[in-house]
Amino acid sequence: MHSLPYSKVSLMIRSRLVLAVLTTMALASPATAAQITANATVKVFKPVLLQKLQDMDFGTLSFGTFAGNRTIALSQAGVLSCAADIVCSGVGKQARFNLKGSNNLIVLVTYTGGTLTNNTDSIPFTANGPATLTVPNSGNQGIDFNVGGSLVVSSVLVGGVYSGTMTVTADYQ
Repeated sequence: MHSLPYSKVSLMIRSRLVLAVLTTMALASPATAAQITANATVKVFKPVLLQKLQDMDFGTLSFGTFAGNRTIALSQAGVLSCAADIVCSGVGKQARFNLKGSNNLIVLVTYTGGTLTNNTDSIPFTANGPATLTVPNSGNQGIDFNVGGSLVVSSVLVGGVYSGTMTVTADYQ
């Protein structure tokens, strides 16, 4: 029988041992975990801001006796319309507001009236204005808009100054 020198035999055994160890490690090591990345984004909007520029004023109403109720309307442009048996005097003024927010976003606007009162009598009041507005810029300018309204009066109202409030609410669509 032919024998190999000690160093070659030792090298062969070592090579086989290393191969056996590597094979065992490969079989014993856990599977590689899958990994992937995803992008994350956020869009930030400036909050909607409302500022009152002018209160509403229906002027002065005078009337005699009539049957039923009459409607007095103040347009968003400030034009006062009175029924034939009611005299409107003074200059009607629509309410004015400024809206600020993020550029090119649509804002839904709602209006709540209620009643005007003189602590004795009350007059039903409704407010109206644009239902939506598009913010023209993200700067300080914003957009101005007008709000009109209407009153329903009866001939039995007590004279005096009647006042009340309206609520304007704006939020992004």
